[in-house]
Amino acid sequence: MMPGIFLKLDNPRLEQIHFHTLRHWRASLEYHRTKLLLQVKEFLGHRNIKSTMMYTHLVNFEADTFISRVAKTAKGARALVQAGFQYVCTTPEDWMLFRKPK
Repeated sequence: MMPGIFLKLDNPRLEQIHFHTLRHWRASLEYHRTKLLLQVKEFLGHRNIKSTMMYTHLVNFEADTFISRVAKTAKGARALVQAGFQYVCTTPEDWMLFRKPK
């Protein structure tokens, strides 16, 4: 960003944001989304997995526990989605599985 933007927005903390900050944030999001450290390694272009492992400390692993629910009808599925559940898959018995973080 340009210095004039910092003055216009009247937020000096914006000067503390650097390219590496955004790269670190994006890598952490990618790891949280996929849980695949090797994919993040490739995404960042690292040669050594140890370089990539520093991004995992920002991920809250406790948030990886879920509440699961099953819907057998479209009405039940709609109610679960409205309650904040995310669709996961449909079983061979045509039951729809949903989850949301605890």
